[in-house]
Amino acid sequence: MNHRPEQYYAKILLFGEYAVLFNSMGLSIPYTHFKGELSFIDENKYTDRLFARRSNLELQKFCDYIEENQFDSFIHLKLLKKDVTRGLYFESSIPESYGLGSSGALCAAIYKKYAIKTIPNNRIIRAEQITELKSIFSQLESGFHGQSSGLDPLNSYLKLPLLIHNSQKIELVTLPGRKFGQNSAIFLVDTDKQGNTAPLVKAFLKSCEEEVYSEQIKKEFIPLNNSCIEELIKGESTPFFNNVAKLSSFQLQHFRSMIPNEFLSIWELGLEKKMFSLKLCGSGGGGFLLGFTQNYSQTQELLKIKGHKIVTVYQNN
Repeated sequence: MNHRPEQYYAKILLFGEYAVLFNSMGLSIPYTHFKGELSFIDENKYTDRLFARRSNLELQKFCDYIEENQFDSFIHLKLLKKDVTRGLYFESSIPESYGLGSSGALCAAIYKKYAIKTIPNNRIIRAEQITELKSIFSQLESGFHGQSSGLDPLNSYLKLPLLIHNSQKIELVTLPGRKFGQNSAIFLVDTDKQGNTAPLVKAFLKSCEEEVYSEQIKKEFIPLNNSCIEELIKGESTPFFNNVAKLSSFQLQHFRSMIPNEFLSIWELGLEKKMFSLKLCGSGGGGFLLGFTQNYSQTQELLKIKGHKIVTVYQNN
């Protein structure tokens, strides 16, 4: 009897983009709408052959990376290489370069199947095991990005919301969604273009060399980011939506270059009408924008009239 491979989900960093670079708080959730699993090209199932071959080539390079960096101390490299030769690839619906953790899901899948000594992904995981996993995933995912915090694969692997206090303290949390009103929702707006994280992060760090900008980030942006996270976890609806609107206004003013031009007007409109608040989802520059609203039915109607594609993350019916 064939067992279906375990699936690994996309992730959404609800709060913490750019702030985590200052060792600030972050809140990341698994997003089950997009997912991936390890598979073989020769299996009798529908797949995009071109995508599968490209994924298999990426895994060949990944094997070289593991070998060069001697990560075969915790990954069964011979077994992984053998399976890659047999046509192993990552069958995934997670959009690439959209800030949803496509390479993170792949690293989670590789670790679960090929780790020499696997830390189990269950709710009784200890704090020190989470830290150890983050370190392992940081090393693995750096093979795709050059530098990785390890948070994306960690979220995909554990499949539960992660509260990031700082780089060394991460805990599993639950979100009390029911307290946020009958028609409240978290949603994504598709910009229809890929983002490119590295140059945006570089530009942001360059801006932070200016004292005035750096002070605004530390004294305004980070406290707003942290307040949103704390209020969301506690279920404090009114202060949460007030602070999300302030965070949205801050990003509109100070992160404007990271927002695709054709979405500036709808970003402003949501704030003016006090109907919804948009923020960056990841580094920006494309991918998805993240939205929060207490009136999802009107928000959906308005965004569809304006021709924007939206995807529901969480809806309180």
